[in-house]
Amino acid sequence: MTIQADQETVTVEAFINGQHVKSLSQLAKENPANPTEIVGYFPVTTKEQAVIAIEAASGAFKTWKQTSIDERIIRMRKAIEKIRAAENDIVHLLSREHGKPLYDAHGEIFVSLMWMEFACNEATSVLAEEIQEHDHGKTIISNDPIGVVAAISPWNYPIALSTIKIAPALLAGNTIVLKPSPYAPLAAARVAEIIASEFPAGVINVVYGDADVGVELTSHPLVTKIAFTGGTATAKHIIKAASETIKDMTLELGGNDAAIFLESFDVQDERAMRRIVISNFLTTGQICMIAKRVYVHRSIYNEFVEKYIEAANRWIRIGDPFDPNTTVGPVNNLKQREYVHGLVEDAQKRGAKAIPLGQILDQKRFEQGYYLQPTLVLDCDVHDPIVVEEQFGPTVPVLPFDDEEQVIKLHNESIYGLTSSVWGKEEDAISLARQLEAGTTMINTAAVQGLDVRFPFGGFKQSGIGREYGAEGILTYTERHVINVPKMLDLPYIPE
Repeated sequence: MTIQADQETVTVEAFINGQHVKSLSQLAKENPANPTEIVGYFPVTTKEQAVIAIEAASGAFKTWKQTSIDERIIRMRKAIEKIRAAENDIVHLLSREHGKPLYDAHGEIFVSLMWMEFACNEATSVLAEEIQEHDHGKTIISNDPIGVVAAISPWNYPIALSTIKIAPALLAGNTIVLKPSPYAPLAAARVAEIIASEFPAGVINVVYGDADVGVELTSHPLVTKIAFTGGTATAKHIIKAASETIKDMTLELGGNDAAIFLESFDVQDERAMRRIVISNFLTTGQICMIAKRVYVHRSIYNEFVEKYIEAANRWIRIGDPFDPNTTVGPVNNLKQREYVHGLVEDAQKRGAKAIPLGQILDQKRFEQGYYLQPTLVLDCDVHDPIVVEEQFGPTVPVLPFDDEEQVIKLHNESIYGLTSSVWGKEEDAISLARQLEAGTTMINTAAVQGLDVRFPFGGFKQSGIGREYGAEGILTYTERHVINVPKMLDLPYIPE
């Protein structure tokens, strides 16, 4: 990879078995804040090159799985230090290709390194084998590496959602083939190659491409584990592709996460109102675990809306990601911008009211890029598309509810169940949280503000399979291997 000055282009190539591999064609990645600016180019990896990458990972696995956990940790820690040293360059590249404001891009690196360090700190104890001496003999339980991992990462948090897979997979003794999203491939490739520089050839491979490459990664018999973050619709295709060879899978999928405000919530709490606004519009609303629908007890609804608008207008400043005053950047790509805009228009046609939020810092830049002004949507029906579908953009519906039974039903009838949040007196909030179908429920905060990498993260229902982060996020890249040494080698009831 070559990285040049901020306004010059970046070129990435497939990285297979420790070498850059040229492709016959490339695609351009534009700057969503200024689509006429090309940030860089990435290759169209062929299906044949994807197979070579898988075979390289399979070959490297034979020796990599034999390395000690101490060696793996040492190598990963060196990679962490290299990422930290290159953070500013990575952040600028991420902001340019993605549209994240600089503070948000730094936040993604912060979360990525926090997880990688946690994984290094915990790997020895989490992966340690267990030996039990008991009345029936001895049992040894080890956590063995699975093999070749196909890791497919999305565009919204391309670095964090790549390292969430790379770090535990390698620490557990696996090898990996990473496919970044074509909507944000450059910074993820940069980080993957920094990590790869500390590991033997073939342990980390990076490919690009369209559906045919994805199908190869998810169906090839040498791939034994799939780690995917992305949409539920794509996950259904992955499950079908993997079914012929029954692969292990970790799928972190879509969410339509609800924030529930109880009667006991203090609408005068300005910090709490700021937290919910951030929970709606951080990364321009393009986070799987962001609060995408808000339910407010009818007794505080009117005052809540008033205070919410005040808080939103204070915090939301839409502008160039490189402007330090900007808190909300553009939508990452034109397709997503049009989808979110269509949801708001549809809600208005159904009788809802859309209230623009925040201030536009540069009207010319706003009109030039893939920008949408954040909107608060009121007076919509609980079953309108903007409520039941995952918007993944800068808009949020706010709806009143009358009692806990009603709001629990509204929450749980969703096909999703990734995260949720409950706001109010802690005892009341925890009591209601226990009745929600979600992988994580946060109390008096939401989204990234309530994320803790020390604990497992994943979803109910169509929000995913398995867990990432925490000890489970390391163990998910292993198979439990039980070795029994029984005292009684023969069955006692079998006749001679």
